[in-house]
Amino acid sequence: MYGVTGTGSAPGEELGARAARSRALAVLRVRGRALGLAVLPAAVAVVLYAGGVTGHFTGPGWDTARWVVTALAVVVLLVAAAVALVVARSKPAVTPTVELAESAAPDLYRMVRDLADRLGVPAPSAIALTPDCDSWLEDRSHPAHRSAHRTHPRGGERADEAPVLVIGSPFLWWMRVAELRAVLAPVVAGTGPAAHPDIAAARRFVRGLDAAVAVPRRPGLDPVRRLGAEGVGRLARIMLRGCRGHAAEMERGVAAAGSERAQAVDYGVRIVAQEQVGLAYAGWDRLLTRVALPAWRMGRWPARLDAGVVSALTELSRRDRLADGFASRLGERPACDLLEEPGAVDEATSLLAARLFHGAPAEPGPDWAPVEWSAYAEEVVDRKWRADAARLHQVLDRLGASGPTAPGGPAARRDQDAPEAPTLTRIMAHLTTTQAAAPAPAPESLDAPDALDPDLDPDALDPDLDPDLAPERAPGTEAADVLAAALTAQAAREEGQRPVAPVDEGPDGPLPLFPLQPPRTGRDLLADHVAAMVCCAAVDTADAAPGLDWLDGPALLVRGERSTDLVPAVLCLVEDGDPEPLRAWLHRTGVRPEKPVRLL
Repeated sequence: MYGVTGTGSAPGEELGARAARSRALAVLRVRGRALGLAVLPAAVAVVLYAGGVTGHFTGPGWDTARWVVTALAVVVLLVAAAVALVVARSKPAVTPTVELAESAAPDLYRMVRDLADRLGVPAPSAIALTPDCDSWLEDRSHPAHRSAHRTHPRGGERADEAPVLVIGSPFLWWMRVAELRAVLAPVVAGTGPAAHPDIAAARRFVRGLDAAVAVPRRPGLDPVRRLGAEGVGRLARIMLRGCRGHAAEMERGVAAAGSERAQAVDYGVRIVAQEQVGLAYAGWDRLLTRVALPAWRMGRWPARLDAGVVSALTELSRRDRLADGFASRLGERPACDLLEEPGAVDEATSLLAARLFHGAPAEPGPDWAPVEWSAYAEEVVDRKWRADAARLHQVLDRLGASGPTAPGGPAARRDQDAPEAPTLTRIMAHLTTTQAAAPAPAPESLDAPDALDPDLDPDALDPDLDPDLAPERAPGTEAADVLAAALTAQAAREEGQRPVAPVDEGPDGPLPLFPLQPPRTGRDLLADHVAAMVCCAAVDTADAAPGLDWLDGPALLVRGERSTDLVPAVLCLVEDGDPEPLRAWLHRTGVRPEKPVRLL
């Protein structure tokens, strides 16, 4: 993977190209040294045999030396042959992408070819899309990567050796045509150095070593083959360490040369386009973590993520004064117009994003269905709130918590055959219970998690439950600690019971996942569940509805306006055991906390 998006800088193109070729030769020298070491014992054996034939190396000692060196030469040559064979046959890792045929985007292919002509470099062999904000060239000339024979669009000759241009799909929807061309110029310029024999050979060698290192991790290897692969992998790792620095400098030289060559193409537009790259990064990250992730966890995948990034970035432009004026660009022709069927391409990249970032299935199914933006609030937001509220009440039932009107007082364990109605009052009463009246088990038993619940996982306890921190807690927060720990354990059990999605496997096993969010603490999880319960009560008993905020994800709409003051009130209840801010919010919005809510 090389030629990433960026402006770069270099004193001159010739200097960058010369530096890249010099580093490529250094990489090839590592290969030459390894080959020399492999044939050295054989060369010594030849010298010994030649000396014996000419009568110089005679005697029992020289005969023994010849046999020993010959045996060593055979072993070394066999090992070298095995390493060479593995390096040559190992399939280098390829980034999962959505292949874009020329028939699906003739205008885009035409723009890229025209750009290559202006730069004086070979055109990429194909174009693919990635659900990320980046663009690069990727060599897929390995035979294992050739699913079909491709032909050059201008003739019949083979173009397999030219790299594939991978474009970040958010760029196509957010950027205008001129901006996309300016951003791709330094990337496409990298096809020139890629055609140089020394650089191409050095890249093949490094990719082969990298693939050989990963061979022992492949599934399905028997013990003998795995042992041999481990030995080959160690040797490949040694050679890779020897040429890694040279390879990195080679790629820097290639990027510098390509960037300098691209300076002559739309230089003024490139400055504006780079600002759009940064904006796209920000909006895409918010869309994935705040909007897509909740849907993926509910078994739904937004089928128009790239279209959603336009709405998210437009909203970001409206809110952020630093992005003021960016939305005015939307009147120009978007780059997605270069596609024949933007909707189908958007759907394919959206599904790939779910696979890469969430481990989702490769195909839709009964528990994995697409969702349109118009149905997002009903199918994702409302279901998420009610599922969280149901989990919260389930945990309360298992802890034996009861409301203030239950027989036996707040600390009494309820009859499991008569579960209490799911009301917001029950939640607030539990979290405002003082230390003296906290539900069993008492805070003193926090060091014995098994006393909380027989199914509670001790490893799932919130790290905030350290007894040394107990004196710093406000009165009434011990019940929140117990509830947060039990809620964390319940969520972990449900996640563990979730069926593992059958994802496509690459040469080294399943596709790697790129987690979007760090693990949350028990208090964070508890706050999310309490807020979900409040939202359910607001929808069921007041003039409120679920909604979607393009930058913040699920939102509660009260009388058509997004509520922004709910989270601080919930945090006061969860962190400090103070229900007054939340009660004031409920009074202002007309929510009736004593009314049962509908759960999922």
